Amino acid sequence: MKSPFPGMDPFLEAHWGDVHTSLVTYARDQLRGQIPEDLRVRVEEQVAVEAPDGNGAAFYPDVRVLETAGPAPPSGAKAAGTAVADPLILPYEIEPPTLRSIRITDVRSGNRVVTAIELLSRANKLGEKRRQQYIQKQEELLGGGVNLVEVDLLRAGRYVLAAPEEDLPPEYRKPYRICVTRLQPPRREVYRVTLRERLPIIRVPLRPRDPDALLDMQALVDASYEAGGYDDIDYRVEPAPALEGDDATWADALLRQAGKR
Repeated sequence: MKSPFPGMDPFLEAHWGDVHTSLVTYARDQLRGQIPEDLRVRVEEQVAVEAPDGNGAAFYPDVRVLETAGPAPPSGAKAAGTAVADPLILPYEIEPPTLRSIRITDVRSGNRVVTAIELLSRANKLGEKRRQQYIQKQEELLGGGVNLVEVDLLRAGRYVLAAPEEDLPPEYRKPYRICVTRLQPPRREVYRVTLRERLPIIRVPLRPRDPDALLDMQALVDASYEAGGYDDIDYRVEPAPALEGDDATWADALLRQAGKR
């Protein structure tokens, strides 16, 4: 089942961990058949860890083993015939934010990164330290001669795209934003993305001699919605963050017409 919204569904922000993972994976798959045979498109996974003192670090894990919480073993459980002590149980956040992005590399040039695709997450936009870490990565990529594609489908958080917000005309300062920083010829391409229209098909730059690849953003969102089974969303409640003004009125009418309210 498709979302009742013609473009981005604002209710998906509440499930962004799953949706973000799907978007990155489907974007990789969509690009794979379009790039030259000597380029590779791969998903890069980075785990952000923030310490209690506010200092943070990012690293790439060798192995990640995750398990959802299950019932605790009975008190006095034994391991190989030996009694196991009962520890004091304290709450602990065991799953740090995982930041996934896409890198297109040139295998004939030592896997040099040609293009980076960043589908922004809350960790990129919320909290000054993590926001600055993303801006630093942004500067390193561009300073290293890498094309940068930034897709921001989150209304929450501060503006972080490479194109300065003050340079954008009002009709491009919409709740969703897409910016492509192309190195050859050097320019920035900003796509107008509204709540009420289909998400665009965008051009992904590769090497100067290569034709652009195309990324159908609406197809990615539709596939993520279907694969995640999000037809069970309760559209009777407001999304977080809540829609405002004309967008709220329009969304209410849309959902009532679709029988969701």
